[in-house]
Amino acid sequence: MDFMNNQSVELLPFHAINQFMRNDFRLSMIRSALSAMPNLCDDHRSAIERMTKKYVKVPGFRNSDKAPSAVKAVPLAEAFEKRSDLAGAILAAWVVSHLELRQKVYDFLTSRGWETLPLETDRVKLGGFFITWPKDEDFEMLGKTYKEQNPDSAYTTDEVLLMVVWITMHLPYEMVEKADFQCVPKMEKEEKPAE
Repeated sequence: MDFMNNQSVELLPFHAINQFMRNDFRLSMIRSALSAMPNLCDDHRSAIERMTKKYVKVPGFRNSDKAPSAVKAVPLAEAFEKRSDLAGAILAAWVVSHLELRQKVYDFLTSRGWETLPLETDRVKLGGFFITWPKDEDFEMLGKTYKEQNPDSAYTTDEVLLMVVWITMHLPYEMVEKADFQCVPKMEKEEKPAE
C-alpha cells in the first residue's frame, strides 16, 4: 500500500502529536526512546543520531548526539515539538522499548474491531498521522476500557494512548461515525490488473 501516492489521504506531520501530550509525558517518552537506542537497527539508530546532531543543541557539546542521554533529553524534547522527521523516528524508538505494550494494545484494538496496519509495518514511512477518528472511541473511553480489561497493567494511560495512536496512525482531528471510519484508508486509484 502506498498512501503517499494517494492525493485524497490527508496526513498531519508526526510532531502534531504534541498537541495531545503533556510536557512531562513527552520528556518521559523521550527518555524511554533514548534507552531503546542500543536495541534499534543500525539504520534507525544512525538516523536518530544524524537528526540529533542536526536539530538538537546541547550546551557544552559540539556534537549533540554524543551527549549523555540525561543531558540531551530536554533539548531533544524541544526539537521533537518542531521536527516531524525527528518526532517520527523517536516515536518508533519508543515503540521498540514497549514491544509488550504494542502487542497488548494491538490485541485490544482488534478486539474492538479496529483494522490496523500489521505491527511490522514501518509507520515512519507514512510520514504522518491520518486525521480522522471514530467519535465513539475517544481517548478517555479507550484508556478506561483498556485499564478495565488489563487491571494488572503497569503501563500508564498516557503510554497506552500513545501506543493506540502509533498503531492506528490516527489523531482525533476530524471525528467521524464509526461506520464511516477506516483505520487503513482505502485507495481511490486501484491498481488495474494487466490484461
